Amino acid sequence: MTGLLNVQQEKVRFYKFMTVGVIGAIVDFGVMNLLSHLFLTSLTLAGTISFICAVINNFFWNRHWTYPDSRSRPIARQLLMFFLVNLAGVGIRIPILHFLGPVLEDLLSTWGLFHASVIIVSNNLALAIAVGVVMLWNFFINRYWTYNDIDKAVL
Repeated sequence: MTGLLNVQQEKVRFYKFMTVGVIGAIVDFGVMNLLSHLFLTSLTLAGTISFICAVINNFFWNRHWTYPDSRSRPIARQLLMFFLVNLAGVGIRIPILHFLGPVLEDLLSTWGLFHASVIIVSNNLALAIAVGVVMLWNFFINRYWTYNDIDKAVL
């Protein structure tokens, strides 16, 4: 029975993590679009800044809502661990944005769309792919490193 309860708890944590991730993605996309379209910042720079904003948002919500029972570490140490996991995520994310953005732009430009539309769609599609890949990395590494001070499910 305890194993089943733990599996249920992990499912709840996963859904909460995903909800936090969706909110973080909204922050991420909003900041990226604001910087890249209003301030004409490069996609790589805008994506890096938007990622940092999302990380801060996600740490707050994950610490207080997803893993409220993870309190054996001081908040500064846990933030550092969370940040390091996400920093590795930047190492995954930036090459995806850098290389996939132009490829998608070239592909979409053959569809006869306006140049500005092509850039907006290709930037957001590249970011969506990067967010998906990095979200999987973040969930598993944070769960089993940053928040490993709570009972783990019997998987």
